[in-house]
Amino acid sequence: MGRRKGWKRELSLLAVCSLLLTPVTGAESRTQSNLANLVLQDCGSCHGMTLKGGLGPALRPENLERLPAEAIAAIIREGVPDTAMPPWKPLLAPEEIDWISRQLKAGTLISPQ
Repeated sequence: MGRRKGWKRELSLLAVCSLLLTPVTGAESRTQSNLANLVLQDCGSCHGMTLKGGLGPALRPENLERLPAEAIAAIIREGVPDTAMPPWKPLLAPEEIDWISRQLKAGTLISPQ
């Protein structure tokens, strides 16, 4: 079990490191298109490319309906201890995290399938 947990942490660190190439500081901000791509590529690597679930749970509106956007933002910002979900607050600005959480809740980041 310890070995499996280490594998998940390594995978999440790899995902976080991929974003270190484009950190956000001060007034810099990613466009909404860049953020949407980040969700589909980086989040999709664990949550499934169509956000229907994978290593991480599904991120579609029907799966998130019980959570307010603020709770989703908190999960993105702080991560989930003892899971592969890393905290994104070192890499994303608060308004970017809020935008992503609202878009996930609304389902606007997924293509209809």
